[in-house]
Amino acid sequence: QVQLVESGGGLVQAGGSLRLSCAASGRIFSSNTMGWYRQAPGKQREFVAYITRGSNTNYADSVKGRFTISRDNAKNTVYLQMNSLKPEDTAVYYCAAGGLRTSGIAGAQYWGQGTQVTVSS
Repeated sequence: QVQLVESGGGLVQAGGSLRLSCAASGRIFSSNTMGWYRQAPGKQREFVAYITRGSNTNYADSVKGRFTISRDNAKNTVYLQMNSLKPEDTAVYYCAAGGLRTSGIAGAQYWGQGTQVTVSS
């Protein structure tokens, strides 16, 4: 069953912005750290950002200062605001839930279906 649903991906020019959304079930949202990973063609899935139940955040070095993760507890939704997008940000972005880590995908217990982000130069 799909328990995390992403939306908001699309095509944007370099320097532009997108905001991704991840709607989670109440059970998952209330019990887990929520985060975002991405996977570009031919590359491993990599950590982007996470936010804990206490709203502590962490970001991959490659997106620090450009991306912001946030959560709306009333809507059981996590957001990823992506600014100053670069072509190297092009990837399928996946929402994840679990005991997330800043390296690798270990700890992720739930995954969304992914949403494509394409940044043109």
